[in-house]
Amino acid sequence: MPLSVRPACPQYLHPIAKKEWRRVVPELERLGILTVVDGTALETYCQAYANMVQAATFVNQHGMIFKTPQGCVQQLPQVAIFNKSALIVKAFCQEFGLTPSARGRMVVPGSEDDDKGMEALLEGGSTDWDIRKLEEVGDAPGGVTPDA
Repeated sequence: MPLSVRPACPQYLHPIAKKEWRRVVPELERLGILTVVDGTALETYCQAYANMVQAATFVNQHGMIFKTPQGCVQQLPQVAIFNKSALIVKAFCQEFGLTPSARGRMVVPGSEDDDKGMEALLEGGSTDWDIRKLEEVGDAPGGVTPDA
C-alpha cells in the first residue's frame, strides 16, 4: 500500500479545480483512501470538474445551440466539453467512493468490514465483497448472477 500522504495541489490548476481539491481531499484522507500516488488521478478529477463547471456556466448563459453564418444550427462546443468532463468526474467519483453505489461496494482499509472480510478469508470462507465482485463479472457462485 502506498504511503497515506496528502499529494500536493498543483499550482497551475484552475481556481475552481483548487477549490474542489480543498473540498474533497480532507474527506478522502478521513476515509483513509488517499495516498501520495493518487495525486495524478485527483488532479485529473479536479481539472475535469473545473472544465465541467466552466462549460455549464457558458451553456447556461448562451444556450446549447447556435446558428452558423450559413444558417445551420449547431451544438456549442461547450456542450461536448461538459459531457466529456462529466464522464471523467463520474469515473473518478466511482474510483474514490464518492457516489452512494461506490461507497456501498467499498471496503476502507482498517475498517470493521475490512477486518471481517480478512477473517472470513483466513477461515476459508468468502466475504460479501467477494460475492459482489464475482456478480459484477458474472461469475457468482452457482453460475447465477443477480440479473438472471
